[in-house]
Amino acid sequence: MRLPNTYLRPPPGYRFRPPWYSRPQFYIPVAIVAALGVSFAVYISILVSDLKAQAQTFDLNKLEQMESASVILDRKGRIFGQIYVENRETVPYDQLPRDLINAVVAVEDAKFYRHQGYDLMGIVRAALKNFTAGHVRQGASTITQQLARNSFSLKQKTFRRKLLEVFLARRIEEQFGKQKIMELYLNRIYFGGGLYGAEAAARGYFGKAAREMSLAECATLAGLIKSPNRLSPWSDGTASREARNYALDRMRDLDLITREECAKARAEQIAVGSRQNAQGQTYAVDYIRQQVIAAVGWDRAMNEGFRIKTTIDVDLQKVAEDSLRANLDRIEKHPDYNHQTYAGYAATFRKAKANGPATAESSQPAPEYLQGAVIGLDNATGDILVLVGGRDFEHNQYDRALQARRPAGTAMLPFVYAAAFEKGMFPGALVEDSPLDNRAVMIGGTTGILGEWGPESAENRYEGAMTARQALAKSKDGAGVRIGMSAGIDSVLQLCSTAGIRSPLRPYPATFLGSSEITLAELALAYTIFPNGGWRPNAPYILERIEEKDGTLVWDAKNDRTRKTVIKPETAYEVHSCLVDALQSGTGKAAYTEFGLKKMPVAGKTGTAYDFTDALFAGYDSNFTCAVWTGFDKPQKIYRGAFGRELALPVWVDIMNAAAQQYPPREIRQPSNLNEVEICWRSGLLATDKCYDAVKSGSGDTVQRRTTYMELATSAQTPTEPCNVHGEPRTRLVRDLPPSDLPRAALAVDLREVTPVPVRNPTLLADKDPYNSLKPTLKPEPTPEPEVQTAENPKIENQLSESQAPATASQPGSEPSNQKPESIGPIRKAIPVQPQDKGAAEIRRALPVKPLDQESAEETLLKSATPPPSDLDE
Repeated sequence: MRLPNTYLRPPPGYRFRPPWYSRPQFYIPVAIVAALGVSFAVYISILVSDLKAQAQTFDLNKLEQMESASVILDRKGRIFGQIYVENRETVPYDQLPRDLINAVVAVEDAKFYRHQGYDLMGIVRAALKNFTAGHVRQGASTITQQLARNSFSLKQKTFRRKLLEVFLARRIEEQFGKQKIMELYLNRIYFGGGLYGAEAAARGYFGKAAREMSLAECATLAGLIKSPNRLSPWSDGTASREARNYALDRMRDLDLITREECAKARAEQIAVGSRQNAQGQTYAVDYIRQQVIAAVGWDRAMNEGFRIKTTIDVDLQKVAEDSLRANLDRIEKHPDYNHQTYAGYAATFRKAKANGPATAESSQPAPEYLQGAVIGLDNATGDILVLVGGRDFEHNQYDRALQARRPAGTAMLPFVYAAAFEKGMFPGALVEDSPLDNRAVMIGGTTGILGEWGPESAENRYEGAMTARQALAKSKDGAGVRIGMSAGIDSVLQLCSTAGIRSPLRPYPATFLGSSEITLAELALAYTIFPNGGWRPNAPYILERIEEKDGTLVWDAKNDRTRKTVIKPETAYEVHSCLVDALQSGTGKAAYTEFGLKKMPVAGKTGTAYDFTDALFAGYDSNFTCAVWTGFDKPQKIYRGAFGRELALPVWVDIMNAAAQQYPPREIRQPSNLNEVEICWRSGLLATDKCYDAVKSGSGDTVQRRTTYMELATSAQTPTEPCNVHGEPRTRLVRDLPPSDLPRAALAVDLREVTPVPVRNPTLLADKDPYNSLKPTLKPEPTPEPEVQTAENPKIENQLSESQAPATASQPGSEPSNQKPESIGPIRKAIPVQPQDKGAAEIRRALPVKPLDQESAEETLLKSATPPPSDLDE
């Protein structure tokens, strides 16, 4: 019998409930979550697949294709500048210091050698810290991820970009080893201050190669990677030092260095170089950059990392820059200097720059302080060994050595004398040092006499007749103009043009004294004709060759180098010998006595422009020619007495002393057909045994001084006459010259093109016509009074002076002449006659006379003394 299962039956009124998991409240949300999960998984899988595919599209070869700076090398292979868009120089892994690698690993990616491109736990940890902080406090990118981001410009701040970065990093790890990844990373990343890569950063901040950095310097670079511009030693030294110490502490904690090494590195004081030098902001580097771009194009010059070999000598370049800067500072302290100073402008420029480079450039006016420029050339090749275009490239990029055209002043005189020597004059020829009418030159005005600023002395005086050698050595202005007029202005201009001065020179006598504007480079090139024996290089050069990193030749300049003959070797040596005297005993003698020029075969010439607006010095030895300029960008007086020997000469001396150490000069060879001739400097003619002057000695006694010296001359230039000052019975003070050889100023207007003005009324404005201007006669009319002395007695006529003539004519007791006037020759002189009361006055006519230097001593009217009565009776 089966009992009923009453316990399995629900009680009356009971409702059946399904299990919890079958309830809609559970399975519907679960289903939704599951659907979302599946959708998310599908999305992730699609995303991963897409990102993997996108990561595969990147060309990993571009990791090694970095914009590399072209390195500039001097003539001895030393690096002194770069050309770049990004200042980077790539180096292999073995040239990276181990301390730098460890410091970067400690600061940026402690698990670098353990992960496969990304650190999942690091990502999670960084996400949690950033979430709790409410902002980004910690990054999670590994070194490989940073390499991927910087190489392919993955800059978007999105989740997709971060995942792409992970997959790309994974792919990089699969293709490259850890060492290669570290090499690529340290060559690519930005280190602040415009420096890319460890090598450029090491040279920029510390002035050394990366492999030479100390532990503290390596930690400094590693510490600033997180914020390069803010932590740069140039921006904030304190923040940079704190970042360095953090890197050192991390290296100690990871047992990469010992505690002792950490403490020593923390205590080290790091010397940080100048930002301007690091960026290569010099006039020489800028000119080289322009030349390289012209040779190979902008893209190749900026990106292909060439090795650019130049003609610059780094040692001489540094001497020139330092000397110019120091001497200009000294000049600004002169009591008469009342212009803007470099220190004052630099202070305001730094303040403006603190607000941003763009603000400094836009708000700061152009500098108005005293500027300077230097250029030095190799005499044989025209190579530019030294190029300084101004005082500070950061303040102003205008290159005053190559671009500025300024008056060369009296530094132009050697070319004037060279033109005269080419035409047959020799250094012993006499030239007059006396006042010169400024209307012939018109410098500083059109009236008065020409000033004499060339001798560069406040105690200058006129010395009368002197030799051309003395005039050039003493830089006499008036004598130089007379020499130039004798040679002819066309000859001087043609010589200057052939010598390499391409700037237009005005065809007026003022050009003899350097009033026309030329560049300093043109002046230096032209001066090379003197040490070279009359020839010059074709043009100045600064580029020697451009090579790829592997040494493959890209461009070579040696095929363009030619020579051009300008003057004869004899002329060049004659001018050179005069410039030697100028430096030893003339306007440049302070080089030895004050500025410490070493005893060596050098020559040079000072240059001072009118009103002291420009001061120059140009000189040379057998190997090297150097020109120095000082002045303002806007021409104005520096101060009264600002001569070239005080402003430019000291800089020239420093450079020539340094050049002589590296390129020892030799004596310049004298041409074989240039002879030494004994000349009397009083006459400029051949010396005789009577060439002595009586002079007072120190004790007051009269002694005889020899007036001769040995002069250089070719056989055609050598005088043929003996001295006519000493030992001659009748002393002549002026040499006989044919009219064509007389120095005469050219007319400013061609008279043939001027229409004559017809005379409408009589031109005689007096009651009488004493000179027969209206009715000229061939001979004087006979006088009605025979008592009046006429011109029939030529002996008396040639001996009487103006003061004696009236007295002689009316002398009592004199016998009148009974001879009648006969036909006589042309009357040469008109003697003033006091007419008698009886009869009409005799009308006399003045005939044209010869120039004074052609008049004989017996015929001239300009006698200084009345002949004695005894002479009249003879």
